[in-house]
Amino acid sequence: MTPWVMRLLVANGIVFLLQGTVPGFEPPLRLVPALLLTRPWTIISYMFLHGGFGHLLFNMIALFFFGPRLESRLGSPNFLILYTVSGVTGGLLSLVFSPWAAIIGASGAIFGVLLGFAMFWPRDQILIWGILPIEARGLVAGMTVLALMGGFTGSGGGVAHFAPLGGFVGGFLSLKFFEWRSPANAWKRKTAPAAKRESGPSALARWNSIKRDEMHEVNRAELDRILDQISTTGLASLTPSDREFLERFSARGKH
Repeated sequence: MTPWVMRLLVANGIVFLLQGTVPGFEPPLRLVPALLLTRPWTIISYMFLHGGFGHLLFNMIALFFFGPRLESRLGSPNFLILYTVSGVTGGLLSLVFSPWAAIIGASGAIFGVLLGFAMFWPRDQILIWGILPIEARGLVAGMTVLALMGGFTGSGGGVAHFAPLGGFVGGFLSLKFFEWRSPANAWKRKTAPAAKRESGPSALARWNSIKRDEMHEVNRAELDRILDQISTTGLASLTPSDREFLERFSARGKH
């Protein structure tokens, strides 16, 4: 069991016990999206409330089975960010579609976890009710359709169907953010040539100033080919890879 999955399981369990034993505990923690500006804490607190044992059990089983592997893949801080952002976006989407509904439950956060799992391991087999096999990506697609149908038809006994959909949005955005700031992409951005795409004389002068005598013969031949192409067909004929080559060597100053 990973650290934040364990903490979230315990926290949800404790809050559920308090809901059932402390009079007046739940109402101040419910999320009513239209009242968010006057009750800002509810965008977080609503994620720890549940409408019954079955509601709690479904969410916590999903967290128990899918959360640890995702937390191990993302790292604990990023997993917590994804979980929280998914829950928050779930509440914010409810602001659009059901602004006066009292919303409780970790479904938005859990659906973000499910999406993360499906994006990393789309073909993993999930057994529904321990019997019916379905790929993770198929499970997420099916749950999305069910949530949409429930949200637009009003079925489901007041369940906040748009909170799970908002959780998908938050999970997707979180994963894309993690990908963008990953060490591999950070290194790629750092080492990539400056995005100089001007096509005028300044660009040509910069490329003609490349010290070809200091280049490896393979790179020198490529430089001659590109410069000859410019002389024959003009700057407009350069491909993106041609420009990247020229910018990389003109930026280095030594080869």
